[in-house]
Amino acid sequence: MIKSLNPLSWKGAKAIGVASLIAFSGYVAGDSQSAVEGEDILQNRCMGCHIPEAQNPLQLSRISHQRKTPEGWLMTITRMQLVHGAVITDDERQSLVKYLADTQGLTPEESAPYRYVLERRLNHVEDTGSELKEMCARCHSEARVGLQRREQGEWEKLVHFHLGQWPSIEFSAMGRDRDWFGIALNETVPYLSEQFGLDKKVWDDWQAAEKSSLAGSWRLAGHRPGKGAFNGSMTAEETARDKYTLTLTGEYANGEKVSGKGEAILYSGYEWRANLNIGEESYKQVLAMNKSGKELNGRMFLRNQEPLGIDLQAVRADESRVLSVSPTYIESGKTVDLTIQGVNLTGNVDLGEHIKVLKTTGQTKDTIQLKVRADKVSRAEPVTVKVGEQKLEDTLTLYRSVDHVEVTPAYAVARVGGAGGSQEKVKAVFEARAYDVGDDGVAGTDDDVFIGIMPAQWELQAFDEIAIRDRDLEFAGEIDRETGVFTPGDAGPNPDRKYGTNNAGRLKVVANLNTKSKSLSAEAELLVTVQRWNNPPIR
Repeated sequence: MIKSLNPLSWKGAKAIGVASLIAFSGYVAGDSQSAVEGEDILQNRCMGCHIPEAQNPLQLSRISHQRKTPEGWLMTITRMQLVHGAVITDDERQSLVKYLADTQGLTPEESAPYRYVLERRLNHVEDTGSELKEMCARCHSEARVGLQRREQGEWEKLVHFHLGQWPSIEFSAMGRDRDWFGIALNETVPYLSEQFGLDKKVWDDWQAAEKSSLAGSWRLAGHRPGKGAFNGSMTAEETARDKYTLTLTGEYANGEKVSGKGEAILYSGYEWRANLNIGEESYKQVLAMNKSGKELNGRMFLRNQEPLGIDLQAVRADESRVLSVSPTYIESGKTVDLTIQGVNLTGNVDLGEHIKVLKTTGQTKDTIQLKVRADKVSRAEPVTVKVGEQKLEDTLTLYRSVDHVEVTPAYAVARVGGAGGSQEKVKAVFEARAYDVGDDGVAGTDDDVFIGIMPAQWELQAFDEIAIRDRDLEFAGEIDRETGVFTPGDAGPNPDRKYGTNNAGRLKVVANLNTKSKSLSAEAELLVTVQRWNNPPIR
């Protein structure tokens, strides 16, 4: 059933606005439906335009020749509503996303290179290949291309769709100086077909693989910029196929405790999406299950402040695993308190030849607290943490001195907001990464050893002469000196600025780190810009 929708009418505009909020909330939720129900919705709501094919009546035109993530299918269905007036209820859309993601999704290997966009890692900088940089990535991320699979004919149709929907694409920058349409069809389409072709076999193989219910207890470990290490527990109770209720408790290294509840749904046999209320804050989880069904990895972040979140690992509570250690670095010759977090930790602790365990100060099945003493060493070296038969590599570092500091991310974007407007401020958060430069004494070479993320004192500076002239430092925002969290200025015209412009600006973010022997500093670039009005799940 197709219903015409006049976008110029008040009623049409209202409908589009509501649908946009639903589509671009950034989280796919809803009751898990059976395959039969999802197929019925596809037939009742989509077959008015997408007809069965003569050569294979079980396939629908266009739809059957693509595979996408849950977010990708959500965006497609929403476009059908906004552009073509498809009539579909919220519940039907949720069920249809579930059905399509389960039957025409991506495998874990296919989505793995592009999970940064699903996990809302907003300051990730893509290293886009030359084949896509000018033709595709000038408008959107490479991940948006890479998180779908199409037959060559479908990639060709996508080129025609772009030209029909955005006719100026041939005349905008990087389009008007070349035969854009010819290049798109004759060079880009074959490349996309080779790199991101439909290849149903890999999907069929994944669908045939045995899957596990994710119900049960999980141990959590992670890190949140500005707060440090996180450890906790999560219980998932399956209420319907692939749908779960959640209970979560945890604690940061600084002693701050958190607890909350939520709901989750599993798509494509491995794509975990959840909403949780933790205290007064709303979080999302975007995680991926590994093939064994014993581990989830991804990110948990604030729903209304996506840059603030935890890089999260979840392991089944019946496993035996070392998950984290705190602190993650020990200075040469020092005696410190060390905490090892994990799952069912049993056996002797071994921290290598240069770190001696003096005594165990506390122990549970998941936590071991120790007092340890480090030998004096000439240079930094990674330490493997062993508990019984389990070990954790590349997490603990024994170091002599800090030689070099870098700020991560090296380039970040924050956005003004608030001030009574509909868009909240988008913050940015920075961390100081300490290094031993190795025997060559040169930073940035192969023998550098990453020591760890260290506390720094943070400050802002004007980026250049233009920023000084425009007084960006005065208006663009403030940074927390202790945590490295930047909060941008208010949205809207500012009468105190030249021409009454907004509070955008270009700044340097400077980390100052004082060690026992020297003071070090490093800087990053921060662009404070205007609100983002269109915030789709895949940008």
